[in-house]
Amino acid sequence: MQKLKILFATSEIDPFLKITSAADIIRMLPQGLQERGHEIRILMPKFGIINERRNRLHEVVRLSGINIRVGNEEKPLTIKVASIPNAKLQVYFLDNEDYFNRKSALTDPKNNKLYADNDERSIFFCKGAIETVKKLGWGPDIIHCHDWMTSLIPYYLKTNYKDDPMFQNTKVVYSVYNNHDHTTMLSDNFLEKAKLDSAPSELIAPLKSNNLDGVMRGGICLADAIAHGDQKISSELESFIKGQKKQCLEYSDSSDKESYIEKYQQLYQNILN
Repeated sequence: MQKLKILFATSEIDPFLKITSAADIIRMLPQGLQERGHEIRILMPKFGIINERRNRLHEVVRLSGINIRVGNEEKPLTIKVASIPNAKLQVYFLDNEDYFNRKSALTDPKNNKLYADNDERSIFFCKGAIETVKKLGWGPDIIHCHDWMTSLIPYYLKTNYKDDPMFQNTKVVYSVYNNHDHTTMLSDNFLEKAKLDSAPSELIAPLKSNNLDGVMRGGICLADAIAHGDQKISSELESFIKGQKKQCLEYSDSSDKESYIEKYQQLYQNILN
């Protein structure tokens, strides 16, 4: 079995942040793959509710100095790292004072609705993830994106970074979840802020709906394979996935850990061959 470099992009992972059951899967799968000899990196936003002292986060100074453009603004990116207890796995946390220094991860505790600037936070994280990989000098074979906040990563790889030699052979797996109301609207100028400079009109069509469903459809369109992270997802997304005619891993019970890891390992190999 070919040994792979696999990057996981996620908005949650146990034990640092658990919002949904996805945090358990994203904790188990990378470790299982690493135990099989694969090289793993994990990236997530450094939400303000993650306790830096308790989790022993520290800044990676050599990765400092990156600015991320969101719309017409340049936002500084700080990168921190911590190890998962009882595992030889490190998680890189992407931080920005304006976007992530809050008392809740994705929803405003005042009204229990998704933050109005979650689109900007997603843009920042997706661009930041790619720039972090470049700064690390670590070209992944697979980028496994989890849930809507990572949806723009395949977009940027296929457009703004399509000529970057580091990602010429990188394949993307996109895991779909049913964690939020997918009709939730993003800002009207989301596409303008995303700066998908070289994207042809047919690629950005799913994003024009300015809601989470459209963002997820975009990730599905441009990924090389799709995985069901939840047993049930919306019927509309299910139909959309089937219409893509690309490799799709159906939902499977993770209680049989070895079988679960094997299915993902095989999916990665299939899209690389």
